[in-house]
Amino acid sequence: MTAVQEPLLVADRVVVDYPVKGWRQQPIRVLRGVSLDIGPGETVGLVGESGSGKTTLGRAILGLAPVTGGEIRFQDRDISRLGKRERRALSKDIQVVFQDPYSSLNPAKTVEDILTEPLLVTGTARAEAGRRVRSLLDAVHLPVDAGQRLPREFSGGQRQRIAIARALTRDPKLIVCDEPVSALDLSTQSRVLDLFIEIQQRTGVAYLFITHDLSVVRHVSHRVAVMYRGELVETGDATRVTTTPEHAYTRRLLLAAPVPHPRRQAERRAERHRFLAAQAAAGPAGS
Repeated sequence: MTAVQEPLLVADRVVVDYPVKGWRQQPIRVLRGVSLDIGPGETVGLVGESGSGKTTLGRAILGLAPVTGGEIRFQDRDISRLGKRERRALSKDIQVVFQDPYSSLNPAKTVEDILTEPLLVTGTARAEAGRRVRSLLDAVHLPVDAGQRLPREFSGGQRQRIAIARALTRDPKLIVCDEPVSALDLSTQSRVLDLFIEIQQRTGVAYLFITHDLSVVRHVSHRVAVMYRGELVETGDATRVTTTPEHAYTRRLLLAAPVPHPRRQAERRAERHRFLAAQAAAGPAGS
């Protein structure tokens, strides 16, 4: 009998209100009771137009947006309202890759300094941190001498690879990916998405993959959740949601998304099935 894995993260009826300065007294409700779960080693694509609330959910998971109601649990622990010290400790397990790889990297530091910083502040010896950096650069397909260069010396796609390497420094269990390829051209997008898939298959990390593009979540996701005006309007298997959606809003997103080559789509589907079968056979993490 196949072991059933418990969710890694559960968002349970999450509400987020943003206060408004000035004459208006009522806060703006951005999330309206959103419930979502992510399993170990799974990619859940969160898709919606600008202003739908998808980035706010990611920020709430990261502790960057106030949770007004409901709760967010990580490994069955409520993380909705952690203090700074607890949130800092949690960063070992939950990391983020932002949309703009350049603004998220310190332009005055070398790549090696950027990647070693999270390790050194947690007590890792410098020699061991250096070995870890070389391993990370190899994992994201950058040359070893990249560590001695500054972020401005790299292309947008390469900078995003550096940002991915930084997110991986402490072997997180979950990475929130907030529009990580929307600033890249289409060919670079494809290569970076393939890198995300490769890393997941090798490490078992889970992703919340936030995007406005249904074709992107089709490429990387096991399940897809569609957000509209602060609510989830449709969730389900990635293939079903991105080919035969039930909700009218999802159908509009589908019409705006490029259609993949049928052979490549079949290859992706087969990869997903193999990965899920391997995860199920392995049983719960740590067993």
